[in-house]
Amino acid sequence: MADAPRARKLAKRISQIVASALEHEVKDPRLARVTITDTKVTADLHDATVYYTVLGDKLDVEPDRQGAAQALESAKGVLRTMVGQGTGVRFTPTLTFVADTVPEDAKHIDDLLARARAADAEVAAIASGASHAGEPDPYRAPREDEDDEDE
Repeated sequence: MADAPRARKLAKRISQIVASALEHEVKDPRLARVTITDTKVTADLHDATVYYTVLGDKLDVEPDRQGAAQALESAKGVLRTMVGQGTGVRFTPTLTFVADTVPEDAKHIDDLLARARAADAEVAAIASGASHAGEPDPYRAPREDEDDEDE
């Protein structure tokens, strides 16, 4: 079994090699907007899971995730060969590509925060014109008995 620091180091190196290969070596146009976000390597260093995101050409255009997944699957052998040459480990790990859901999760969280801010602003607007339900001073001074004053 390999130690965890070695697996992390190998994962980082695999990320660098795959990202560089996608940018310079693999000539598939479907991979032009693919970004490698993270890589996880199993403790035995035999399997590597590479996480990626796909960006659209413009902000309002939905990216081609299906095409990018197919292109990564077809380039898997070439990328594994480059990882083997670049890492120098005895057994080159198998590569599995998984679409990273962090951008969608972040957008969902931003939407939830925007809804919470709008609800807070609505509550503040309602509260600005409100008045207290009871008297202005709910704590009354104790009644003084007339008997106490005579003494």
